[in-house]
Amino acid sequence: QVQLVEAGGGLVQAGDSLRLSCAASGRPFSNHDMAWFRQHLGKEREFVAAIAWNGLVTYYAVFVKGRFTISRDNAKNTVYLQMNSLKPEDAAVYYCAAGPKRVPLSRSDKEYNYWGQGTQVTVSS
Repeated sequence: QVQLVEAGGGLVQAGDSLRLSCAASGRPFSNHDMAWFRQHLGKEREFVAAIAWNGLVTYYAVFVKGRFTISRDNAKNTVYLQMNSLKPEDAAVYYCAAGPKRVPLSRSDKEYNYWGQGTQVTVSS
């Protein structure tokens, strides 16, 4: 089992930045690929970014590329999502997820088997 706890969400204005964090406990953090997904109200969960277990490979959704950065600190068992130039359409509940090492790194929520409780990001225009 891996327990994930997100933090860092909140209310910001368009153009502002936020950094989400996700602290993991349980099974060795470095054995897992990590990802961020988000869910808009009434819509399905969508992929945002993923990072391989060793931090050497990252993938981003097209709509966040160049604005968001995923990173991880295996010594602190934490994954981060730095979000810059936030837009109103980025407002959603953001979820951290952990899954087994895969090659290639997965963008599918079906391949991540541990999830956090989510953190709300609200962006005002």
